[in-house]
Amino acid sequence: MAEEGTAAGQEAQAQQQFVTQRVYTKDISFESPMTPNVFRQEWKPAVNVDLNTKSSRVDEEGNHEVVLTLTITAKLEEQTAFLVEVQQAGIFYVAGIEGDALRQLLSTVAPTILFPYAREAVDNLVVKGGFPALMIAPVNFDALFRQAVAQQAAEGGDQVVAAPEGSTH
Repeated sequence: MAEEGTAAGQEAQAQQQFVTQRVYTKDISFESPMTPNVFRQEWKPAVNVDLNTKSSRVDEEGNHEVVLTLTITAKLEEQTAFLVEVQQAGIFYVAGIEGDALRQLLSTVAPTILFPYAREAVDNLVVKGGFPALMIAPVNFDALFRQAVAQQAAEGGDQVVAAPEGSTH
């Protein structure tokens, strides 16, 4: 009996799958409205990093698209030195995982996979724009997800949040 229960548990675990199918840049932009005058000023910017994730089902076979958006604004006093936005996306195959567990997986694990690609794209754009390298600190998407769920529960929401949105770091 115990062996049958263990075998069934192992079979259920074997049916759960999460596979990265493809990682790609969905949208990318860089603006530097103060050039060339910005290069004559002392470089002590106020940098704001916003991130947002969203996911959608691509097909009935279990493929989901997750899009991580990073928006970075660097200002000198009140003027924008540069604005960078990167939408790093991926297609992830998910099987045997549904409901809240699926939402959590798409809101935490997928963005964690996408983040290094987005961070590299941002750094490349900033450097090619003539500015010093910008290394964005790592993000704990698990903590952001828990925070978003707790905030929604405090506000009396009935649904579990699909992804942390508009988080500022």
